[in-house]
Amino acid sequence: MERVGIRELRQHASRYVERVKAGEVVEVTERGKLVALLVPPGETRTFRDQAIADRRLIAASTPPSLPQRRAVPARAPSTAAALAAERRDDR
Repeated sequence: MERVGIRELRQHASRYVERVKAGEVVEVTERGKLVALLVPPGETRTFRDQAIADRRLIAASTPPSLPQRRAVPARAPSTAAALAAERRDDR
């Protein structure tokens, strides 16, 4: 896998497209930070999958558990007139 800056990619785009067509993955960086991956069209690998393959990310062994939601009792519906009157009373 090759890393290339945006400026270099812009100046030599056809060279990198040929490499991608040959099956290579090209990482595109901007100021040293990874911003894009150029992959052959047949590959469905996501950035996450690639990061796991490159050992830059460790996949979770189990799905996260979320806390149970509590039911919140609904208030009685109020009308716009009742809300306006309530605001007037608060003054």
